[in-house]
Amino acid sequence: MNKKKLHVKTGDTVKVLAGDERGKTGRITAVNIEKQRVTVEGLNLVTKHTKPSAQNPQGGITKKEAPIHASNVALVDPKSGETIKAGTRKNSEGKPERYSKKTGEVI
Repeated sequence: MNKKKLHVKTGDTVKVLAGDERGKTGRITAVNIEKQRVTVEGLNLVTKHTKPSAQNPQGGITKKEAPIHASNVALVDPKSGETIKAGTRKNSEGKPERYSKKTGEVI
């Protein structure tokens, strides 16, 4: 079973293109390649009811970030702040690097 690569990775700043959080930006905290989903810091919060346990004796209602499908986020250029498409190419040493298809600069 070969895994499909995503256009974003952990630590990237992304803009949400679809859903309730449309137009908001945030940093990616987790990536699930099998399900093609990303978790964005502070976005797509859901309420979770937790039962009292040894780790959480109080229990109660907590807010948790839910994953968003990778197709619904666009990579944001760290320099200009605009959304860009990322491509891969080999640098002078032969190692792959990500670059902006709009400007040609390395991300």
